[in-house]
Amino acid sequence: QVQLVESGGGLVQAGGSLRLSCAASGRTFRSTIMGWFRQAPGKEREFVAAISGSGGTTYIADSGKGRFTISRDNAKNTVYLQMNSLKTEDTAVYYCAARPILGSGSIYSFKAYDYWGQGTQVTVSS
Repeated sequence: QVQLVESGGGLVQAGGSLRLSCAASGRTFRSTIMGWFRQAPGKEREFVAAISGSGGTTYIADSGKGRFTISRDNAKNTVYLQMNSLKTEDTAVYYCAARPILGSGSIYSFKAYDYWGQGTQVTVSS
């Protein structure tokens, strides 16, 4: 079992930055792929970023390339999402998710992840 708790969301003006954190518990953290997804009201859950177990490989959605960075500190069992140059369209609830490295399914799909945090609200004002 993996338990995930997100934090760091809030209200920012367009062009500003936020750093989201996801604290994980569980003995197999280093063997998990971690992802960030977001969901705006009335819309489907959308892939944002993912990172390999070691942190050596990252994946960023086209919408976040050049602006978002995902990282992990396995010693602290924590994953981060640094968001810069925020836009109003980034407004959503952001969720941290985890799946085994050898699990099945696309890392870009929320359906492939087994564990989820409660979400943290990010609101970007114009």
